[in-house]
Amino acid sequence: MSDSTSSLMPKGKDKSVDYSSSSTNRGKSLGLKSNLNDMSLSDKSGSSYMASAKRPKSSAKYQPDKWMLPGKSENALTQLNLAIVGHVDSGKSTLSGRLLHLLGRITQKEMHKYEKEAKLQGKGSFAYAWALDESPEERERGITMTVAVAYFDSKRYHVVVLDSPGHKDFVPNMISGATQADAAILVIDASVGGFEAGMDSKGQTREHALLIRSFGVDQIIVAVNKMDSVEYSKDRFDLIRTQLGTFLRSCGFKDSLVSWIPLSAMKNQNLVAAPSDNCLSSWYRGPYLLNAIDSLQPPTRDFSKPLLMPICDVVISSSQGQVSACGKLEAGALRSGLKVLVMPSGDVGTVRSLERDSQACDVARAGDNVTVSLQGIDGSNVMTGGVLCHPDFPVSVAQHFELKVRVLDLAIPLVIGSQLEFHGHRAKEAARVLKIISVLDPKTGKVTKKAPRCLTSKQSAVIESTRIAELSEGRFLEHQEKPLPSES
Repeated sequence: MSDSTSSLMPKGKDKSVDYSSSSTNRGKSLGLKSNLNDMSLSDKSGSSYMASAKRPKSSAKYQPDKWMLPGKSENALTQLNLAIVGHVDSGKSTLSGRLLHLLGRITQKEMHKYEKEAKLQGKGSFAYAWALDESPEERERGITMTVAVAYFDSKRYHVVVLDSPGHKDFVPNMISGATQADAAILVIDASVGGFEAGMDSKGQTREHALLIRSFGVDQIIVAVNKMDSVEYSKDRFDLIRTQLGTFLRSCGFKDSLVSWIPLSAMKNQNLVAAPSDNCLSSWYRGPYLLNAIDSLQPPTRDFSKPLLMPICDVVISSSQGQVSACGKLEAGALRSGLKVLVMPSGDVGTVRSLERDSQACDVARAGDNVTVSLQGIDGSNVMTGGVLCHPDFPVSVAQHFELKVRVLDLAIPLVIGSQLEFHGHRAKEAARVLKIISVLDPKTGKVTKKAPRCLTSKQSAVIESTRIAELSEGRFLEHQEKPLPSES
């Protein structure tokens, strides 16, 4: 939303998704009830329908086929989708590129090419970033504009790196990366003035932290980068940890799920090995970055639930007459020949082929980032923001929503009729406020005022809104109701 962020409840262990038929719900206003063990949706007519796949379109309960579940003999590394977020110029792309080079994902020949190209444009220090910032405009401006995807293997995980833009103009693109993430690295610029710029009202450190928490990410690694610029000062690191730590706790992050790593991507300090610079090693005894990644808790996957894949990108090949949908499988599994339903269009197509990590694969399961080539379907009906789902267990489609929101900084109060921008994974739709239902205590989630006339900065609330175009709810009904993150 413009000037505000809707907080779509952090993920819990008991996630649920609405798989009821969309035909009965179209055009109704949906609201979340607060029973965590039996999540349901209610429309304004007073009727309700389950959001836990207990009453799907067909009378039979969903049962996954054997091939959909990972076998005990499969020794593949667990996939971890890792978003790299933080304020512009904090060194996110340089950190990602350096890590990929150290782990052998970027060859020395490729690195030499990036160094040569960067120097020719007078941007020698951007060489590692150019491994991910590939477009001419990104290289010319020296900033990341879209989410770059890369891969590497650690001892424990197959890591999918989602290098996100840090500039405020590209927050919608950052959101598309955050919605796919299992965990995140929040990159901080330790330089004098750099940390402060990210934390002020116009900086992106605060907003990125709030956004990733709102999308269900509860594990983060705080990579305090550019420590070489302050001579690896422990005092500087402690100051950043104290100030940022207070804010992260106010967002709902638990101290036990936050790791703090002082490092220098440019100087290769504390990335894949203990620091060699005595200025850092003299006082720091904690893990290096790669160890911290391996210490993250493994994500849970909904292998046994019906197919659900939000579409983050669409590729149409006019020469081959086929369309491909890209995204992260949130639930279920895919393989060639499988029938899939595209929402909200309602078209049914067949999976022609699959790619995972740019390589052809036979089967993709929950947690995988895949490109799904479809046949027998009109490409114009496959769009970003849509959803691929099981034909017998479609997600619902709605025009009106009841939302819990966290208002950030507003120039003018939010009132009935205010225009908003609704972000749903990769989709972006114009919306407006229909009703302000209540103001909430940001820490407890309890109602403090009913039917307020307006909302101002820093408030948490429940509102009813409507969008111009319908969009599958898909992923957003997975989250349990919990108190909204507050901001100090």
